[in-house]
Amino acid sequence: EVQLVESGGGLVQPGGSLRLSCAVSGVTISSSVMSWARQAPGKGLEWVSKIYSDGNTYYIDSVKGRFAISRDNAKNTVYLQMNSLKPGDTATYYCVTRGIRGQGTQVTVSS
Repeated sequence: EVQLVESGGGLVQPGGSLRLSCAVSGVTISSSVMSWARQAPGKGLEWVSKIYSDGNTYYIDSVKGRFAISRDNAKNTVYLQMNSLKPGDTATYYCVTRGIRGQGTQVTVSS
């Protein structure tokens, strides 16, 4: 059974940073496409970032240069480092793989 457990969200001021973590069980992250997606209130799911098995990464334009996805294969954990956060980044962030997502972690950017 695949399980994804996100953590690291919270309330942060504009310009601040957060690091999200996704602890994964039931699948080996180094051989999978691991994604972060987010959903703001009243909006659809938005794919924020992906890391592929070969280490290549993808970022939506709005987060390029501010967010960084990474993984720790030994811990089977995926991270999303988020810097220079903006109010528009406010959303529930989900870790996703193979059509399965975790429960999400809330990120709120507000002064």
